[in-house]
Amino acid sequence: MAQTTFRMAQPEDTALILHFIRGLAVYEKMEDQVVATEELLTEWLFEKQKAEVVIGEAEGKPVGFALFFHNFSTFLGRAGIYLEDLFVEPSERGKGYGKALLTHLAQLAVERGCGRLEWSCLDWNQPSIDFYLSMGAQRMDDWTTYRLTGDRLAELGRAE
Repeated sequence: MAQTTFRMAQPEDTALILHFIRGLAVYEKMEDQVVATEELLTEWLFEKQKAEVVIGEAEGKPVGFALFFHNFSTFLGRAGIYLEDLFVEPSERGKGYGKALLTHLAQLAVERGCGRLEWSCLDWNQPSIDFYLSMGAQRMDDWTTYRLTGDRLAELGRAE
């Protein structure tokens, strides 16, 4: 693996971030679900600051990214980091960049005093599941994710 460096994304990285998001969607067979635009990413990542992005580079070339935000554990009484997406370019996989990105995020969580680092993984994605387990991650089989989106979210969120 070439020397990996990490940097926090800046507004001028928005097109690169969208490129990584689209690459992840292709890998997860969810291309049709990407509605993010550069304008939306700029607004939510850099203006509203609702999430952060770390870009991993090797020899000055972007090889992957991690998009994350803080959550909060009431039981721990402190924030955690929730990793929304981790992606390494297909041509760069197997070189240790994914592990380096995850390690960097763990270091960031420790530096920030966070109580945990957590994420979700698609059930069919065995290569990623094996990777996460090899890093010492624990599978949270007792938990099921629920989601409201689109019309259902709007309906529930309407003021009575």
